[in-house]
Amino acid sequence: MTEEHVDRPTTRPATAGAGLREHEVRTALLDLLAEVGAATATEAAARLGYSSGLCSFHLRQLARHGHIEEAPHSGGRARPWRLCRPTAASDPSDPSDPSTEDFGDLARGLEDESWQHWLDQREQAPAEWRSDEAFSAVAYLTPEEMSRLAAVIRGALAPYQERDHRPLARPEGARPVALITRLFPLLPHPADDADES
Repeated sequence: MTEEHVDRPTTRPATAGAGLREHEVRTALLDLLAEVGAATATEAAARLGYSSGLCSFHLRQLARHGHIEEAPHSGGRARPWRLCRPTAASDPSDPSDPSTEDFGDLARGLEDESWQHWLDQREQAPAEWRSDEAFSAVAYLTPEEMSRLAAVIRGALAPYQERDHRPLARPEGARPVALITRLFPLLPHPADDADES
């Protein structure tokens, strides 16, 4: 298989970011890293059913384009990868920071794709996992209240986050569950402004 063959894009919209075309192996690798936190090419191959060489090639491509980075490890030949973390120089709340925007777009694309996959495949899940807790709401908040509410949600999740990097801390029967919260102001539509004048 040539490098040109493995780099062939799919017909789905690009979510891998500028300069790197969409590809099913790269998308699967990003999904896996979002799920497990860190993985080597060999571990990814075992989970995804691709060869370790193919996974290694695409992991290097994702790293070259700034989507993933080497995860801390204890040495040896194993080279685990993880999704890039925002750098100290980047402000996650600054929408003008291009790296934050690209990472946010990538994360939202993966969230939406995972949600659609759940909807399409939920009947295949074990009976006890066929329900979800999805909900949405609109609340009238000040900017300070919105920040406080986000902090409360993060605080509620904190006791479970060590399980991401410590598999032995996971209770029997635990599975990865997507926890997605988006707090943002609802801006008026131009038609709404016209109605008020």
